Amino acid sequence: MNMNILNYYRSLSAFILLGPLCFGQYQLEVKNISKNYSAVIHSENCFEGSCKGKSTVDLFNNNNAKVQTFVSDDLVIDLKPDQKPRPGKMMTLTDEQRSLIIDDFNFDGTEDIAIRNGNMGNYHSASYDVYVFNSTRMSFVKSKELTDLASNGFDIFDVDSKRKRLITSGKSGCCDIFTTEYAIIPNKGLDRVFEKEVDMTSEDRVKVITKEKINNKWVTKTKVYTSEQYNKDK
Repeated sequence: MNMNILNYYRSLSAFILLGPLCFGQYQLEVKNISKNYSAVIHSENCFEGSCKGKSTVDLFNNNNAKVQTFVSDDLVIDLKPDQKPRPGKMMTLTDEQRSLIIDDFNFDGTEDIAIRNGNMGNYHSASYDVYVFNSTRMSFVKSKELTDLASNGFDIFDVDSKRKRLITSGKSGCCDIFTTEYAIIPNKGLDRVFEKEVDMTSEDRVKVITKEKINNKWVTKTKVYTSEQYNKDK
């Protein structure tokens, strides 16, 4: 009898110590994040209004088979007022919450994935780790170039599939706005090809400076508008 009691307390102690690891994790799913994939996020920390901290992401194909698992050191998720995550219970996220973004980032015809990792962008905006699909390895491989690009601008870059450009934006102070476009050169990487600066520091005028790489030479143009004219033409 005494041995049974001792074993009971040993089991109880193990449950108390391991319980948060086994049962305290929050599960959040993103259904049909693209035509090929769905995902389940396992987050260690969910509070009122957000989840954050170290998380794992399980990516699934259309046959519900696990494709790959990723780790984010700080997967920030802004929750909606009606979303109340509970440990061990699955909760559904929407695409608009942008915890994960799937697109063809390098224009090779296959989908890639960006996973939220903190707020390291311009003015503490969202930053992302970017993984591109490697057809030789048949897996997603982290891209340092694209991760840097998705972590230094204002949120993740825009994807212009028609022109095959990645577009970043950012600002300095209240009134100096920057836009940069990159082309992707196969087997070489990113090539900066266009820059635009909109300087609105003066109340009555707007100066727009564009730089474009044409035949490997930069061509710079500067135009000055009245504030009224610029806002009308935008």
